[in-house]
Amino acid sequence: WHGRPLKTRMTELCEALGALGVWVRLHYVYPYPSVDDVVPLMAGGKILPYLDVPFQHANARILKLMKRPASAEQVLERLARWRSICPEIAVRSTFIVGFPGETEREFEELLAFLGEAQLDRVGCFAYSPVAGAAANALPDAVPEEAKEERRARFMRVQERISARKLKAKVGKTLQVLVDAPGIGRSSADAPEIDGTVRFRGGRRGEFARVTIERADAHDLYGRLA
Repeated sequence: WHGRPLKTRMTELCEALGALGVWVRLHYVYPYPSVDDVVPLMAGGKILPYLDVPFQHANARILKLMKRPASAEQVLERLARWRSICPEIAVRSTFIVGFPGETEREFEELLAFLGEAQLDRVGCFAYSPVAGAAANALPDAVPEEAKEERRARFMRVQERISARKLKAKVGKTLQVLVDAPGIGRSSADAPEIDGTVRFRGGRRGEFARVTIERADAHDLYGRLA
């Protein structure tokens, strides 16, 4: 097993989990190429069409400083390919702003990427030193005030994207896993980090069909179908 390629191991594991008939989401998947063979399983209903990939940034220089072998262009191409295979896929990612040396232009490049990528769920953190991290020795630390200002700007952009994406679900009927009466999660909502679906009724631990009537930037609201 340990001698088998990562892509093969991941695909076989996902197929095995999918055979159990339970909801399976993939979180913090890296490196990205290992995902390519898993997306068809999502399209086939084997595992949930949900993918958490830590893109971290979009600027090539900052990604190199982060020791991330990726580029915005490659990520956008990959997103397009995943969505062509599985149109229902919900993509979540996390980003870091204010990394040592990040310029305003490089941050704006990240905002532009966010607008193009149209991710479903996003988390953003202002960079903070971590004990023993090589990044601690990098020059040109970004001031705390600037880091927080960039994080706030980043999240405002993403909130507009999220609001549009959730509004597109109004009128649709979704399968929802009930966490408690009146609140649950669709396949696009991981517990504790994503939004929820709110409605009247439902029994904890059971599935319900909910017709979506309205949405905000984070949550969906509807009624039992």
